[in-house]
Amino acid sequence: MGATGMWLRKMDASSTNDPMVLVVVEGTDRRTLVLDHFPFTIGRRTDRDLVMADPRVSREHAQFVRETDGTYIVDQGSRHGTFVNGERVNRRKLARNDRVEFGVQGSAYTLFSPDRSPSSAAQQFLSQFSTWKPASGAGSDLEMLNVFLEAARKLNTSGVLDDVLHTLLEAALRLTHAERGFVFLRQPDGELHLAAGRDKNGERIDDDSNISRSVLRDAANSNSEFLVTDTDDTGKLAGRESIVAHNLHSVICIPLRKTVIQEKVKDETKPGEPNVQGVLYLDAHFLSGKLSTVSHDILRTIANGAATLVENAALVQAEDAAKRYRQELAIAAEIQQRLMTVTVPDVPYAKVNAVSYACKDIGGDFFDLVYTENGLSLIVADVSGKGVSAAVVASILQGMLYSQLARDSSMPEMIAAVNRFLCEKVGGQKYATLAIARLQGNGELELINCGHVPPLLVSGSTVTKLEEGNLPVGLVPGVEFQVNRLQLKPGDRLLLVTDGVTEAEDAAGEFFGNDRLEGCCHRGFAAIEDAVTAFRGNTPLTDDCTITELIYRGPSESVA
Repeated sequence: MGATGMWLRKMDASSTNDPMVLVVVEGTDRRTLVLDHFPFTIGRRTDRDLVMADPRVSREHAQFVRETDGTYIVDQGSRHGTFVNGERVNRRKLARNDRVEFGVQGSAYTLFSPDRSPSSAAQQFLSQFSTWKPASGAGSDLEMLNVFLEAARKLNTSGVLDDVLHTLLEAALRLTHAERGFVFLRQPDGELHLAAGRDKNGERIDDDSNISRSVLRDAANSNSEFLVTDTDDTGKLAGRESIVAHNLHSVICIPLRKTVIQEKVKDETKPGEPNVQGVLYLDAHFLSGKLSTVSHDILRTIANGAATLVENAALVQAEDAAKRYRQELAIAAEIQQRLMTVTVPDVPYAKVNAVSYACKDIGGDFFDLVYTENGLSLIVADVSGKGVSAAVVASILQGMLYSQLARDSSMPEMIAAVNRFLCEKVGGQKYATLAIARLQGNGELELINCGHVPPLLVSGSTVTKLEEGNLPVGLVPGVEFQVNRLQLKPGDRLLLVTDGVTEAEDAAGEFFGNDRLEGCCHRGFAAIEDAVTAFRGNTPLTDDCTITELIYRGPSESVA
């Protein structure tokens, strides 16, 4: 006897070794599970270590097992099969980066112990790059350009913007023989702020007070590729007081134009605003001679390539931030799943079957059981909305209901307290529908329904929709709540579901609906779950989906 729910085992974050992991990929979402025990089970049943809700995944689909010579994936007689790197297998020893799919190919999949992030390779390359000294001449300039572009390609995957900028500066300084280099990036307020600075010896520069601000502004505003070069041309010094004051003989400014996602940039760029995201600034106190044609072309290439590189690095940084958010969300999901874990007590007169599928990592559906001397209570609740806010309210609501039921509080008083709390603390931004059934050993049932899907009572071949109800909690302060009392016979079953069941959609957008629910509920809990799964097919859930069944066995005899 047991109730089940979706959950994932906790990752062993304390391990200092390289753990054996499984990366689960679903669309753009990735999450990492530590294989910290064996066998590690996969299936649609919610007591599996990795639960996969796809209907083509069997209830007990496969498992990872550990043997002396390695880790194996073992199919458990699934209907649609287990695949390793596209090949259907019954048993296969796994190697790093093996792609394992369950029931269907081309959808969600797992990667077995994939290699680490490529950022370490980029860091190693940077270390080699910093000690590499090319010969002089145009040919070596081209060789340096190739090195720079290779660094760009590798750094594009690292997401470390500082490394990107410093590599850019190092390449530009060596190519031009300038003494200092700076990268300025445009901020949301439109101003250019120093993002990185280096001198010819590779030392960090944080002070940009003695550069030519007029050259910097003109390069950014005019979108000119090279505003000032070789300042022995006195005509170019007109109005450049800082150049003269700081005895700068060569100043080069290269605007970094926006290049990634051109249509989006076009839409976001304000009329009259230069399409420039930053400026590469180089200067020298000693005249280095006019740039060669080769170096001039190389600088133009750097101007184009560096803009792409910087923008891509910023995009990867944004992706890293999103990844950290997803990791925090996964932790929140695990905490919520542990809070929602239900232990079914051994009740001689009752049996409970339950399952809950979340359409997101965390959500607002939950069910719970509380057993006291006065009866067994089943709670099914659905907080409005989805995501983090719904999950927070659901956790609070669960704690309040559990504590009140454990004290055998009267249902009207309990719901009134919950309603008052939500109205005062949440202020109507979130409300909840819920149904609570408290069954005693003699078959007497107290039922309170607050805006929830009407419960169904199955007695023999008769299905009765229990439509008596109250308002949802958290909407109207001071409202009174009424309890419905019923007398169950041995074998009677009470079905409580959330609207994620009745509103489950198929590929055509049609709802599962109340009629289908009533049509299959007399066949039992498993038949309902199978009917909903078969109805929606490959269509993903749009709302959390919870199904519960409370069976009255009788005062002394057990009912199958």
